Amino acid sequence: MNILKAGVLFSALALGTFNFSATIPDEGMFPLSELSRAGLKKAGLKISEKDIYNPGQIGLVDALVQVSGCTGSFVSRTGLIITNHHCAFSAVQLASTPEHNYLQNGFVANSHEQEIQAKGLTIRITDSYEDVSKEVLEAVAQVSDPIQRIDIINKKRIELAKAAESADPTIKAEVSEMFIGKSYVLFKYKTIEDVRLVYIPRRDIGEFGGETDNWVWPRHTGDFSFLRAYVGPDGKSAKYAKENVPFTPKKHLKINPKGVNENDFVFILGYPGRTFRHRPAQYIEYQQKFLLPYTSELYDFQNQQMLLAGKDDKSTELALATRIKRNANVMKNYRGKLKGLRNIDLINSKEIEDKALADFIQSKPQLKQKYGSLMADIEKHYAVVFGDAEKELWYNNIYSGIRMLQVSSLVNSFKEALGKELSTAKREQLFKINIDQFKKQLLPLYEGYNVSVDKTIGGHMLEQAFQLQGANRISAVASKQFKSQQDASNFIQSAIDKSAMNNVDKFVNDVLKNASTLMSYNDDLLTFQDELYKETEPFREEQKRREGNLNKLMADYVAVKEQFQSKNFIPDANSTLRLTFGNIKGYSPVDATYMEPFTTVRGLIEKGNSGAPEFAYPQAIKQNWLDKNFGSYFKKEINDVPVNILYNMDTTGGNSGSPIMNAHGELIGVNFDRAYDATINDFAWNESYSRSIGVDIRYVLWIADKVDNAQFILRELAI
Repeated sequence: MNILKAGVLFSALALGTFNFSATIPDEGMFPLSELSRAGLKKAGLKISEKDIYNPGQIGLVDALVQVSGCTGSFVSRTGLIITNHHCAFSAVQLASTPEHNYLQNGFVANSHEQEIQAKGLTIRITDSYEDVSKEVLEAVAQVSDPIQRIDIINKKRIELAKAAESADPTIKAEVSEMFIGKSYVLFKYKTIEDVRLVYIPRRDIGEFGGETDNWVWPRHTGDFSFLRAYVGPDGKSAKYAKENVPFTPKKHLKINPKGVNENDFVFILGYPGRTFRHRPAQYIEYQQKFLLPYTSELYDFQNQQMLLAGKDDKSTELALATRIKRNANVMKNYRGKLKGLRNIDLINSKEIEDKALADFIQSKPQLKQKYGSLMADIEKHYAVVFGDAEKELWYNNIYSGIRMLQVSSLVNSFKEALGKELSTAKREQLFKINIDQFKKQLLPLYEGYNVSVDKTIGGHMLEQAFQLQGANRISAVASKQFKSQQDASNFIQSAIDKSAMNNVDKFVNDVLKNASTLMSYNDDLLTFQDELYKETEPFREEQKRREGNLNKLMADYVAVKEQFQSKNFIPDANSTLRLTFGNIKGYSPVDATYMEPFTTVRGLIEKGNSGAPEFAYPQAIKQNWLDKNFGSYFKKEINDVPVNILYNMDTTGGNSGSPIMNAHGELIGVNFDRAYDATINDFAWNESYSRSIGVDIRYVLWIADKVDNAQFILRELAI
């Protein structure tokens, strides 16, 4: 089946041959191979760099895991993992019911037997990596056609990954692009499929402050959770089963319950998602003018509809909770980026930088001969991108916005596959062979599905499409010759309403009975999705051509820029294991204001006094604070239990859940956010405003001990 119809655009650890030199950085998410150049000892590291990462030996990196899109770390020899509350959120939602609302009330297992399945979560552990740039780039050395170039590169990346998996069936492999069009690294991962919920704080702790405080400092959020990794009795990765046993990691982190002080050296290991710092001015302009405002406004609308749908229905509220949370997080992040881009006028800075680079190229005969048209070619590329950017963004969001279009895509693909069989008997046989697999793909699309939400979002997006003209025209909508936006909206809402796919039980029982009933079924929604698919396929080819063109342009751009600035860059983040370091440090976001690097329980209670629902908290927090029942988690300098901490490390999405470690490599907190001004980190980092936020380990332990009575966890952590 053609999944593209869903509308989605797009051994021992071996030292690589990377060449990313650096002195003490003013920014940087360092690949493991570059730790010796990062200046860690000079910055304050007390242990050896080899204690962090040492090829062929066990180091702190062996305690790191990737938890879906987040980071986590082993904190016990029996597979206990600490990460963020928001990283486990979707699994907690799936485990919750109105009767057992773990999302609202939290969950504490007092034994291994009480731990419950964390549906949808998997764990990846980096096993090894090696530079394969030579193999990838040699494959396209004589290729000039952009589509052919990107196809060959992607094919080679898959080929190298499959070869690695064939050589070692216990691993999963990926070839990651470190610099676009320039360097590629083969990463090998161990995967653990059985993950369980162990200790999840209540929502009014783990999400204290809600969206009001999201991306904001000062912060008072207990954004932590504990999971456990399980494997089969033979020690190998296995799907969830009662007989599975806790995984024994090579390394687990030691927790230091004394925490840290202001200005202390700290470092983070983790899997930062994506940064885009080595891009030209036009890329930033595209973000500021098109992608960031469009996406944030669309997600705002979607969330309004989902909140409305769940207002008087607890089951609907729970079903939509994860999607709302993700949307809200992206929405506020993007609006923070927009604010930051405008505040520092990054487009203008990049334009000045690019002009200087162009002059440098023209001043050097050898460079002029090789790169003379580079900057003009980049300008031409983005002129094309800007020309139909609105259409591209609509295409990119239409399927994720309207769940029934995803279902339609899957159904049309299955019908197309069955339709290739002329014989009725063979068609029925093919149906029987594939129906179970088809349902495995289909049924998850109905999780969190709400018809009123789908209709209102669909109506909104068809209204948008009606307004798009010229190069941005959506043919599948324009061809219907609607007289007004309302007509376009009414069409999709009616199509969703009347479709048999709208009711999963009815659809499965009536339409998916056999090949004949499926093939004879059609409706306006299936027809519209098919029209949309036929329209977008040529555009996907054009996108591929642009990607191939950009691949070569950016490789040249970075290469000549390194010569211009006389240094080699640290590659942009790409969800591979990195290290960043810095200090516990406050900052001044606006004139005459200094933000301290620690928040307190007292500050949490003060926020609660506002009466706003997002600042509600368990009464046990206030009672323990009034009783001065601080235990050993008290910090004398602030006369309280520290809640959250602030530091100047270089982080981005994917660093959620990353362990914050002190100079001795001991865990003292868990990273979970950035300050609002630092959302711009994806494009630029600056010491004056780039600050990240973590939950202090003393608050984690205090909540576990004094509020949730999670003694089982504390004993395992040897606290």
